[in-house]
Amino acid sequence: MVGNIIENNMVTISGKVVSDVEFSHEVYGEGFYSFVLEVPRLSDSYDYIPVTISERLIVKEELSVGRMIEVEGQFRSYNSFSNQGNKLILVVFARDINFLDDYTVFKNPNQIYLNGYICKKPIYRVTPFGREITDILLAVNRPYNKSDYIPCIAWGRNARYAESLPVGTNIRIWGRIQSREYQKKLETGEVLTKTAYEVSISKMELGKNRENGSNDAYMESDKTNSKSGT
Repeated sequence: MVGNIIENNMVTISGKVVSDVEFSHEVYGEGFYSFVLEVPRLSDSYDYIPVTISERLIVKEELSVGRMIEVEGQFRSYNSFSNQGNKLILVVFARDINFLDDYTVFKNPNQIYLNGYICKKPIYRVTPFGREITDILLAVNRPYNKSDYIPCIAWGRNARYAESLPVGTNIRIWGRIQSREYQKKLETGEVLTKTAYEVSISKMELGKNRENGSNDAYMESDKTNSKSGT
């Protein structure tokens, strides 16, 4: 059962370590460290994805700035409580790591698969550039009765389709993790630049909790979605 739950959430990202490896926390005597991985997109831009890894998987000195690595794991969410309220923290939790040669050419450096349930009414909108987007919050089960809440974005035809899906619908999605900077204006007038993390959906499929038990596939293959990966 645990194996099946783990398979609900699978991530593989490859790129360059661009931050120092810092101690994050300890659980039952096991230390965890965090760092940022620069993952290339299809174009010359990058996504900067936070990673948490157990001390048992690495020798800290080997995981230094500039190293090229591949990380396999899960995209997880955590609640962070502060004076400013509750904040959803998203991070790739590493289950395995491979060190790569500096000249490695990445074919598919950013892949994610999620099998979860829509837990909030999808929000459809059109960007100033005329692109159709639907925001989806997906609850993905984790072992020990926990869940991760992952923000996802559907594009084009998938966006129009996902808009009508009710809360509780089981969907499977394939895509990539993207980082996006945005600005937030404080009451003092100060403007902060922050980073949001979300899954850009390239393929979406309904799960088997529908009334007829079928497994309907609905894919977005036009260029609208491929642009999201540039």
